[in-house]
Amino acid sequence: MLGSSGRRLLTTVLQAQRWPFQPSRDMRLVQFQAPHLAGPHLGLESGNGGGVIDLNAFEPTLPKTMVEFLEQGEATLSVVRRALATQLPVLPRSEVTFLAPVTRPDKVVCVGMNYADHCREQNVPVPKEPIIFSKFASAIVGPYDNIILPPESQEVDWEVELAVVIGKRGKYIKATDAMAHVAGFTVAHDVSARDWQMGRNGKQWLLGKTFDTFCPLGPALVTKDSVADPHNLKICCRVNGEVMQSSNTNQMVFKTEELITWVSQFVTLYPGDIILTGTPPGVGVFRKPPVFLKKGDEVQCEIEELGVIINKVV
Repeated sequence: MLGSSGRRLLTTVLQAQRWPFQPSRDMRLVQFQAPHLAGPHLGLESGNGGGVIDLNAFEPTLPKTMVEFLEQGEATLSVVRRALATQLPVLPRSEVTFLAPVTRPDKVVCVGMNYADHCREQNVPVPKEPIIFSKFASAIVGPYDNIILPPESQEVDWEVELAVVIGKRGKYIKATDAMAHVAGFTVAHDVSARDWQMGRNGKQWLLGKTFDTFCPLGPALVTKDSVADPHNLKICCRVNGEVMQSSNTNQMVFKTEELITWVSQFVTLYPGDIILTGTPPGVGVFRKPPVFLKKGDEVQCEIEELGVIINKVV
């Protein structure tokens, strides 16, 4: 007769054997295209790295873009919950093209020096207030799209980041209410041209951060109820298979709630808005000697529970 520890082990083994055939109960929302479909569609990724369920085929009245989906709030989320509870056909991953989970948001808000270990890397004090900058939405590309090296820069660098996606409009949002305004989380790569960020344009960061393709996102918008603790996730960046950044989101100086409260003092947050929450240590510019991306490199940005985005540099 099995004791409690034996039963737990047996359950774990059976679950490990069974998991590839089980639909995910997590809500992993994606935007995708497929040859047989007209235009972008909304979908559900059936588990981290799994195939895609076409939500627009399940419910044709659903919007086909994530921003419109989020604007409709609980009504659309309830449809997705029904889809999760239904055995639906899954499109093989090889047959779809993943787009960024959010395209054309009203704004992309970014946070500088928001990891304590990244501040130590630069030998600078931890900020007393969030350092805010932005990217234009035109920088957003999908989770497997190419990063284009601009001829104007010779110092393009990597930065893996946790991205927060806003699900509900708000201004002057209290920290205690902030998570009610969050739809979920995704992986972001804050590609950065250091020569333009640090030496040109009056040392304003914007131009160095917002070249086309400088904001890969994905693979999915993982809803907040599907993430155990967004502030305790392993976060990693690999370049050509070599680990360059490895930390944990528990190193964030200002957590999601504080960032939403801070930013919403200045601007109204809208459904689909994205907040990039900062990067851990290990970026190329602070290596000795500095290391920058070159054509042919492959960058993998991965966050526990959220997934991995893989972008080739061209």
